[in-house]
Amino acid sequence: LSERQYWGSDLQLPKIPFEEIMCNDESMYKWLCTLKKVGIVLLTGAATKQGELVKLGHRIGFLRLTFYGPTWQVQDKADANNVAYTTGKLCFHTDYPVLQHPPGVQFLHCIKQTAAGGESEVVDGFHVCNKLKKQNPQAYQILSSTAVDYTDVGVDYCDFAMQCKQRIIDVDSRGQAVRINYNNATRDTVFDIPAEKVRPFYAALKEFDDLLNSTEHKFPYKLKPGDIVTFDNWRVLHGRQSYQSGSEVTRHLEGAYADWDVVMSRLRLLRRKVLKRD
Repeated sequence: LSERQYWGSDLQLPKIPFEEIMCNDESMYKWLCTLKKVGIVLLTGAATKQGELVKLGHRIGFLRLTFYGPTWQVQDKADANNVAYTTGKLCFHTDYPVLQHPPGVQFLHCIKQTAAGGESEVVDGFHVCNKLKKQNPQAYQILSSTAVDYTDVGVDYCDFAMQCKQRIIDVDSRGQAVRINYNNATRDTVFDIPAEKVRPFYAALKEFDDLLNSTEHKFPYKLKPGDIVTFDNWRVLHGRQSYQSGSEVTRHLEGAYADWDVVMSRLRLLRRKVLKRD
């Protein structure tokens, strides 16, 4: 579990049938191990209706409640309070850096998919961090030491007004990336650092963003109805291509979160079961 498998555009997206996860402990163990090692797994064949993520959450333990609810619906909405609820392009980001402890794992269940556009993209943020650290150690040091303000204010599951400082790249005692906190949609206009550090910060951020968006690092795919993409929200940045709006909802995903503490607890319990059988 300590060994990560890094990837770029060459990703062979791991796939496991949803029903196997729900009914078979070995399949669930394989899913969680792969999720920890690769950072992303596609579950296939779920029913195309709301509620499948609740079942998945119960299988793990429980879902993470946020200000957007236990689960949330990603679709084009009038007066959207989140850029995800539009038909526009979503640039690479991690979810919820405005929280002191962002959700560790994200689930997105495709219930309905538009015919044209709406393709998803993912990038291995830890792989990109390793590249940045090697080619420009100073840029890496800036992004892993500069506190950035995030804010999110609105009404959804309840009223909320959140404010938080995060480093774009959180590192451990060895300087290894352990969490990416990057979402321009909620990055605040406030940036209280010394003036002489502003230009170097944005130069470092641009280099990081260029690496994220390079063809060799990003992996495009398109969810089909019944697919559930599960990924490490601390590691994998995700985005979406734009699509055309219509008189009816043409694209509908249901989303949910879980914490790594819950996932790793379930993984350890499953490991004991599997090893006991062997």
